[in-house]
Amino acid sequence: MSEAFFEPLGGGRFAATEHTSGPWDPASQHAGPPAALLSRALARCAPREGTLLSRLTFEVLGAVPVAEVEVEAQVARPGRTVELLEAELRAGGRTAMTARAWRIPVAAAPSAGLDTLAPLPPRPPEPTPPPSPFGYGEAVELRFASGAWREPGPTTVWTRLRVGIVAGEPPSPLERVLAVADSGNGVSALLPWEEWLFINPELTVHVQREPRGEWICLDAATTIAQGGAGVARSVLSDEDGPVAYGAQSLLVTPR
Repeated sequence: MSEAFFEPLGGGRFAATEHTSGPWDPASQHAGPPAALLSRALARCAPREGTLLSRLTFEVLGAVPVAEVEVEAQVARPGRTVELLEAELRAGGRTAMTARAWRIPVAAAPSAGLDTLAPLPPRPPEPTPPPSPFGYGEAVELRFASGAWREPGPTTVWTRLRVGIVAGEPPSPLERVLAVADSGNGVSALLPWEEWLFINPELTVHVQREPRGEWICLDAATTIAQGGAGVARSVLSDEDGPVAYGAQSLLVTPR
C-alpha cells in the first residue's frame, strides 16, 4: 500500500492511490488530496521568495476519479508585487478541477487582532476512526475536541495526515492545510448522511500565514437556508492559532 495520496509518474502526471477515495463514491476522490496537489503546482510555479499564496479558490468541475491525473500551473496575471496564478487538474481527457490563487508579499506589519481570538481546545489523546471506512477517512487522523462523526452540528477536530501528498516528499505546510480544508462540510454536517447529499462544487481558502507543525485544527460549522443553499465555514489553525479561513458552497439534495 502506498504511503501517499499520489504516486508521481513524471511530466506533471500522478497516479491517485486508494487513500484519495471519498465517502460518496469509492471510485471518486475526496476533494482534499487534489486540492493539495493543485496547491503544490501553484507553489512551484515561478516561485518567489518572501511571498504567500493568500487566497486559493478551487472549482470542482466533476468527480475526480481514483486514477491517473495530470496537473499544470501557470501565471495568469504577472506583477511586481501581486500575482494571480492558475492551475488545472485533468483526468480521463477532461478538466476535473481548477484552482486560482493570489500570491502576495508577506506582511511587514506586526501581528494585530489575533489576541482577541478564543484559545484552541486541547487535542484529545485518541483518534476516532470513521464509522464507515473509506480511503481518505483512514489516511487522515481525526481527534474530535467537540462534536463527533455523524453528530449534527458545529465541530472542532484536530487533524494529522497519516500519508504524504506525493510519494517520496514531505507535505508542505500549505498542503497540510488544503488536504483537510475540504472536510469542513463533512464533519459539521447537519443532515443524515444516509438520506442527504451535501456536496461542495467549490472551496475557497484565505491563508493568513504558513502553519507550523503537523497538526491542523478544523473548526467548522454548516448552515442551510430553506429554498436557498448550504454554506460550510471553517477556521484552520495550528497549535499557535489560526492560519486560514475556508468556505464551501453546498449542493444539498436528497440521495
